[in-house]
Amino acid sequence: MATAWAVLAVLLVAAQAASAAPVVAPAFLWAPKNYGFCSDDAKEVVHYQTVSPKGLAKSVLEEGGWSNLMCSKEDAQKNVDVAIVFLGSKLQSSDISKDKQIDPALADTLKLSFTSSEFSMAFPYVSTSDDEKLENSLLSGFAENCNSCLERNRVTYTDTCTVTGQDLKKHHSMDSIRDLVTSRMGNNPSGQTDLVVFCSGGFEDLDPAKSEGELLSELVAMLKKSGAKYTILYASQPSGLLENRGRYLAEKTNTTKAGRAKCDGECLVKSTLLEGTFVGIVLLIILISGLMCMMGIDTPSRFEAPQES
Repeated sequence: MATAWAVLAVLLVAAQAASAAPVVAPAFLWAPKNYGFCSDDAKEVVHYQTVSPKGLAKSVLEEGGWSNLMCSKEDAQKNVDVAIVFLGSKLQSSDISKDKQIDPALADTLKLSFTSSEFSMAFPYVSTSDDEKLENSLLSGFAENCNSCLERNRVTYTDTCTVTGQDLKKHHSMDSIRDLVTSRMGNNPSGQTDLVVFCSGGFEDLDPAKSEGELLSELVAMLKKSGAKYTILYASQPSGLLENRGRYLAEKTNTTKAGRAKCDGECLVKSTLLEGTFVGIVLLIILISGLMCMMGIDTPSRFEAPQES
């Protein structure tokens, strides 16, 4: 029986380790025009390697040409007015291939921006975790690869970002970002590039609340209308796997109770796999218990012949 409990403990530890594994999310980098980022054709380039957030920052600086924008270089040609880092919290790598998107507006905006831009790069597999906020990881990666020459005085944030420090400029509305872009359009003789970190949720006092897709679409439309030269990096840091699964089951339960939908194909597959896992564990425990009981039975090696009366 002790062996059965040991096997069950191993299975539970493995399940916990799998649930705590990092979440893999996509990232997209694009610019309407190739503002000297790359001399070669860099349209719809895809990097299939799994990278960390700091690895993503390094690739964006070196291959995406952001080193000329973010790092302090005397001979750097800064042909971009504003660079946007848009951070989401919904999209995972597995969501890209799904027919039914969690946020259709987000999927449509990303697809249109990626395919219609002269410069675009995709990183389908960025490994993220809940240990550190994505904005901190990316800014740390920018600073390290800029040899600590990141122009932080040109970095601004939305008020949902967790970045702390002195003299941080934070945006409380989309109008604030629009004012920044407009002011740089007419009065930027030094040709400096401003970096705006747009964190998940957008703004604290956003009323009514908007989805990631709506916020990204509004931001892109505002930049296009302003006539600014811009480039955008979209990255996502979904919540932990257990939280995502809990949200998924809660949404399914609420939807079913409201009578709007029933368990679809994906729901059936997941429920079947879960049931099969539990049944397999129970059968394995029963099998090991039975074998241990049979091994514990002592039978005589020989029997005495019956005595004649």
